[in-house]
Amino acid sequence: MAWSFRAKVQLGGLLLSLLGWVCSCVTTILPQWKTLNLELNEMETWIMGIWEVCVDREEVATVCKAFESFLSLPQELQVARILMVASHGLGLLGLLLSSFGSECFQFHRIRWVFKRRLGLLGGTLEASASATTLLPVSWVAHATIQDFWDDSIPDIIPRWEFGGALYLGWAAGIFLALGGLLLIFSACLGKEDVPFPLMAGPTVPLSCAPVEESDGSFHLMLRPRNLVI
Repeated sequence: MAWSFRAKVQLGGLLLSLLGWVCSCVTTILPQWKTLNLELNEMETWIMGIWEVCVDREEVATVCKAFESFLSLPQELQVARILMVASHGLGLLGLLLSSFGSECFQFHRIRWVFKRRLGLLGGTLEASASATTLLPVSWVAHATIQDFWDDSIPDIIPRWEFGGALYLGWAAGIFLALGGLLLIFSACLGKEDVPFPLMAGPTVPLSCAPVEESDGSFHLMLRPRNLVI
């Protein structure tokens, strides 16, 4: 069965959203949000995340220690913890709603208008997950830049620099944003018409009439009027 343009856009949005959600989860777990290299000991590198701080020694195992208190963290790391966890929840919920609202999910009791609303809500949640991912990552990067160029700190003291997790977080936010926009765009597309099998034959006027069913729903019925054979 050939896929419609709307179904292709939905599939692209779902794949980008899933990729962004996975990258966001990995960003939260990784401790490489900040890195610090000691000039006096080049074989030792410090890395800091939102959950723990680690010391990476060459030819020696990496030693990590979790932060003992949430309140003792810098403000940007406190906000990063909250927003990154919120991003995971929003992204997962958006994926579920968008999947139920896609054309790939067929269920006879779900109307097209309701599926369209599910897709629109799912895309909005994915865009919100993108914002809650980009904000903490960018805030930590901004704080790192401020500390790096702080003139009040002596030059002999090592400075924290960007870690690999920040770049992964920016990529996750971009993927979530693109996926959310594609899902919203697909929800705004109209329902594509299905080719009518009698188009080549005589013209048959169409009329809408209720069908007597237990749920009282209305369907399109064909009633030939003044058809000459």
